[in-house]
Formats: sequence, structure tokens, C-alpha cells
Amino acid sequence: MAVDDMAGKTVVITGANSGIGKETAVALARAGARTVITARHGGRGQEAVADIGTRSGSDAVELVVFDLSDLGSVRSGATAILELCPSIDVLVNNAGLVLSDRRQTVDGFESTFAINHLGPFLLTQLLFNRITASAQGRIVNVSSTAHNSARQGLDFDDLQSATGYSAMRVYGKSKLANIYFTTELARRLEGTPATANCLHPGVVASGFGRDSDTKGVVAFGLKVIEPFVLSAEKGARTSVYLASSPEVAGVSGKYFIKCKQHRTSKAAHDENAARRLWEASEKLIAEAGVNTPT
Repeated sequence: MAVDDMAGKTVVITGANSGIGKETAVALARAGARTVITARHGGRGQEAVADIGTRSGSDAVELVVFDLSDLGSVRSGATAILELCPSIDVLVNNAGLVLSDRRQTVDGFESTFAINHLGPFLLTQLLFNRITASAQGRIVNVSSTAHNSARQGLDFDDLQSATGYSAMRVYGKSKLANIYFTTELARRLEGTPATANCLHPGVVASGFGRDSDTKGVVAFGLKVIEPFVLSAEKGARTSVYLASSPEVAGVSGKYFIKCKQHRTSKAAHDENAARRLWEASEKLIAEAGVNTPT
């Protein structure tokens, strides 16, 4: 796809060592953006930087290593990004996963909720002032049509899925959380030049479910659909569009599929739930000893 000129822009993309995050980085770096990718593993991250640089023809691709499942690591990663980037024009919260079994992070949170929502939530808060200082800062959150499975919304009495864990049910709720986060973030960005939008990338052939994250029925399901899914490059198109296109300048709080606005589920329209999730997220992060900026 054609990408508008991004020369002079700085973009930060989480989970960009593989899949749609990596393809988003290639496209934006090729368009001239200084591109900072984040990864959990330094070795894979460095390999991705080299590949992104080669394919894009850019020597302005850099890596920051931190773990979204560890809130202390997220804070350290944000500090490194701020030291590296005097300006940030685009943040793409791309990293995410699905886990067959319930796991807990070092902070004691259920891992899918922590990695798909809490980590990106904290990172965005820590980079917030730098992004809103941009002439047209953009925050892009990768969600999914899987949010439709959370028909009853979020259970605020059990955000950690302590009872009745089901991999795809918990994943769907985390993707609903991405939409709630975008909705409330867009509301809080009113009056600034910055925007926040979210998207469904399509069912994509990527690194999703790697590193023994999935097994059993979930792993089998991912394998079965593999011949029918999009390439990572095609899956990245909506992320690239929201990060770069002048067509969405000033558009905020919306959900996109194939570069077009779409309606979310009925549950996702709940602005009170969006506000409640924001407040609950701040409280959980504070209880973990990592405060968000005021």
C-alpha cells in the first residue's frame, strides 16, 4: 500500500519483532519515519531491527527492550524511549497474545489482561505528554473482532479471570478492554491535537501463539485456519493507515477494519465501563507500586 510521507516523524511500535508489528515498522520506516520498535527479547529485537532496516532502506530503526508483562519493566522501557526520542508522533500498541492456560505475571496479574491491556495502558500514560506535545500525535491500539465474544462486557469483580478461565473468552475480554481504553483515551485527549483509534487487523499469519503460549484445542484451531488467514503485511495495513494517513487527521475514538470505520459490539459502546476500566487500571497499577503520571 502507498504510505504518506513520514519524514521527520518518530513512531514507537510495541511487539514489532514479528508479525503485523514488524510489517507496520517496515512500512513506516520506508515512508521516512524514525522507527523505534520494542521487544521482550533483545536477540529477536536486534534481528528484527536489521531486517526492518534492510527491507525499508532506513538506517533510523532502533530497539528498546522491555517486558509488557512486568510493569516495572514497562516503566524502565518508557524511560528509555523518552531518553531516545525528543518527540513522539505515533505510538502503536501492537503487542498481544493469547494463552491456553491461566498464568500470572510477576506483579500477580492474569497474564492476558496484563500484557494485552495493563502494560499498554501504562506505557501510553508514561509517553502521554510526549505524544500530546506533537503537532498531531496519534495513538493506535490493535484490538480484534474477538471483542464481540464479550457480550456481557467486563466483569469488574473478576478482571483477573480467577474463575472459569477460557483462553478465547479471556482474550476477547482483553480486546474489549483495548476498545474501552481507546474510547476513554480519546475523551481525555479532547482539546489536544492528539488522537486515539483502534482496529481489527484481520485474521493474520504472524507470530501469534508462539513460544508455547498456546496448546491443545487453541493451538489446533490456530493451525487449522492458517491456510485461510491474511499475510502479516496485509494485516498491518490498517495500523499503517491510522498511523500515517491524512484522511484520519482529527478522527478519534473510532474502530477500524480494512482502513474503514466500523461499529463495535453493543457492549463496547458502554462509555461508563470505559471510564470504570481506566480507573480500575490506575488502581491496579498503583497497587503494584508503579504509579501513572498525574
